[in-house]
Amino acid sequence: MKRALVVIDVQESFRQRDSWAGSSNPEIVKPVRRLTEAFRSVGVPVIWVLHEEPGTGNVFDPQRGFVRLMAGLEAAEGEPVLHKTSHNAFTTTNLQQLLTVAGVAELTLCGIRTEQCVETTARVASDLGYEVVFVTEATATNAIEHWDGSGRTLPAEEVIARTEYALAGRFATIKTVDEVVAALQ
Repeated sequence: MKRALVVIDVQESFRQRDSWAGSSNPEIVKPVRRLTEAFRSVGVPVIWVLHEEPGTGNVFDPQRGFVRLMAGLEAAEGEPVLHKTSHNAFTTTNLQQLLTVAGVAELTLCGIRTEQCVETTARVASDLGYEVVFVTEATATNAIEHWDGSGRTLPAEEVIARTEYALAGRFATIKTVDEVVAALQ
């Protein structure tokens, strides 16, 4: 089965937010780099996706200069770098077209935010018929405040656990970086 690695929103925009100090995985570049190197070494496509919010003036506005891969990551020659404006990597990009042309049937996903853009991409990918591998240890998120303003907060560890519970066996297979790298060899 032909596969691809999709790296979602591992971009400098997040490091500019105060919330980055509470990130579940401030060293996300390391596992993502390990995945990209492993996929490249066996000729499996790597696709990069960046989130942008043009005209907002915030850290996701391309005019601010932070909508770029985090330091320590670089797209290799020929690797697509897509720009999205929706939560998932499909709706506002040509990702599905690229995957279809390449004959890809399995996606390995990683990136920022575990429960938001990466999980949403996993769900859409599953609905589109792709086999999805979700590499949680190569994702990052933060604690989430409750919507009612009560001050209750769901810790990042629980956000991650909830994501794994929701995806596993339904939308994706959860794997570690080691498992994914071993399966490529």
